[in-house]
Amino acid sequence: MNTWIAVGATALGCYAVKLAGLLVPVGVLERPLVRRLAALLPVALLAALTAQQTFADGHALVLDARAAGLGAAAVALVLRAPFLVVVGVAVLVTAGLRSLTG
Repeated sequence: MNTWIAVGATALGCYAVKLAGLLVPVGVLERPLVRRLAALLPVALLAALTAQQTFADGHALVLDARAAGLGAAAVALVLRAPFLVVVGVAVLVTAGLRSLTG
């Protein structure tokens, strides 16, 4: 039963957040600071999720093949490689290191 309470609370919370977004006055949304924050927030969240998934394993900080793959992807980005090449480089480096070490 606790699971259904959690599902219901989450659904109500999501609805409340959506409703709050619709009730914000248009004048607030047109402010330059709000527009700038709205543009930067997804990038910051994606960077935080990437860092957490790459360098964390439960409660411990780890440096393994995922970190090497991320580093290889960063190098590919600096070299202005297309997005699919960046992803491919990251996958190949990560998989290669995992096959060598495990």
